[in-house]
Amino acid sequence: MLDFPTWKKTWLWLIAAVAIFAALPSLFATADMRWPEALPEPTVNLGLDLAGGSHILLEAEADQVAAQRLQNMEEGVRTVLQDAEPRIRIGDVSTADGRMSFMIDDAGDVDRARELLLPLVNGQGMVREWDLTVVDETRFILTPTEGGVEQAVTDAMDSATEVVRKRIDALGTREPTIIRQGDTRIVVQVPGLDDPDQLKELLGQTAKLEFKMVDETALPTDVAQGIAPPGSQIFPYAEGSPQAGTSVAVRRLGGIRGDSLVGSQQSFDPQTNEPVVTIQFDQQGGARFAKLSTENVGKLFAIILDGEVLSTPSFNEPILGGSAQISGSFTTESANNLSISLRSGALPVDLAVIEERTVGPDLGADSIRRGILAMMIGSLAVVVLMIVTYGRFGVYAAVALVINVLMLLGIMAWLNTTLTLPGIAGFVLTIGAAVDANVLINERIREERKRGRRVVAAVENGYKEASRAIYDANVTNLIAGVLLFLFGSGPIRGFAIVLVVGLFTSVFTAVTLTRMWVAGWLRKNRPSDITL
Repeated sequence: MLDFPTWKKTWLWLIAAVAIFAALPSLFATADMRWPEALPEPTVNLGLDLAGGSHILLEAEADQVAAQRLQNMEEGVRTVLQDAEPRIRIGDVSTADGRMSFMIDDAGDVDRARELLLPLVNGQGMVREWDLTVVDETRFILTPTEGGVEQAVTDAMDSATEVVRKRIDALGTREPTIIRQGDTRIVVQVPGLDDPDQLKELLGQTAKLEFKMVDETALPTDVAQGIAPPGSQIFPYAEGSPQAGTSVAVRRLGGIRGDSLVGSQQSFDPQTNEPVVTIQFDQQGGARFAKLSTENVGKLFAIILDGEVLSTPSFNEPILGGSAQISGSFTTESANNLSISLRSGALPVDLAVIEERTVGPDLGADSIRRGILAMMIGSLAVVVLMIVTYGRFGVYAAVALVINVLMLLGIMAWLNTTLTLPGIAGFVLTIGAAVDANVLINERIREERKRGRRVVAAVENGYKEASRAIYDANVTNLIAGVLLFLFGSGPIRGFAIVLVVGLFTSVFTAVTLTRMWVAGWLRKNRPSDITL
């Protein structure tokens, strides 16, 4: 139990040294000292409550999900029935009252149409998404189920959360907190962000890109009055475009959405040198874009972003390369933001900022100073008490306590974790746990001596018996910390990380290192008695 060969001592000191070295960059940063650039620089990230930053609460418009599902169903129905052999003709299509209805021209096609539509109605999940009924012999009615709508909203919010995460990561920020809140809200916390307006602009942009054919049969006078031909809809031109203030009619169905994109980059037009966004489609999207451009050579198409038309160029020739260029009076910054949004994916639903808070770095700096001061005062008081109470063994405990704090800081830096204000509380709790372990060990050694055991036997039994209680207690705390991390969020997770890492460092320093030091002292001095 007290046998420590040279290789074991070397290994234990190496572990402690590596962890302590990883803590130095963070200590240098706290003291405003410069860390050598040639050396690795792992540092602990500071959370929103310490580094300052932006807190934004986003809320989705759930009604958009139902409207989009209805449009997708209409397009799916038309595609399935038109591709049938022989083709099934439909008419009197309506999407009023949140449901879709249409009539089959030939009553003999009703059963065949029902079979073709069943895969669309049932979906791919466990929840039935649509109810299909036939009335008046030839009229089909598709009504969304409550479970299907709830599942669609959940899927849309999960997708929106992931898109928000990708966009924020593209800004280069470190350790953002992005979590769902309730059914239709997302909390975004970005520590250290200097430009919250850029974040709001980036997150507020749905980036829903569409390519639709211009309805050239629409009369300009009707379009100006908001009247669109059957099967078409009207979109306004975006601000900054040459046609700003006017609108254009486009075909409602048959276009291409931006969900087929696999890449987008900000670049410059070689002819005008203006900022543009270059996009690339996947194989399926490229094939659809090539088909659309081939079938409509010489015709105008509209590039629509978030319900506004950026431009209406024409297909001068088939575009077969699977790439396209978007222009629209961009600045370099706006083109870069758009490329980030498109690259991250379109938001499946609009997100509105309903709450915004900006935390200044001064508040965080004050919290750090007060937290460090509280930790230093508490640690100093504990060190004095340990030395006065346990003498040499108290000195070992005090040194182990310092190494424990440095190792904890270094491991957090290597793991690239975030330190929050509750995390500082976790540091203080870790100090208490480490001291508690040494108290258990020293009190157990004292009891063994009172029972008449010799020094070496008392120390060996003291560490052996106390270690059992220490391990049991730390396993319980470990389970609690893991559960806090799994089911908590934000500051709670920060506290859990410090707690869990601190458990391992406390056991390592308070039990293993002190036992190695005590064993070395006993072997060298062979005392006949110890003072505890």
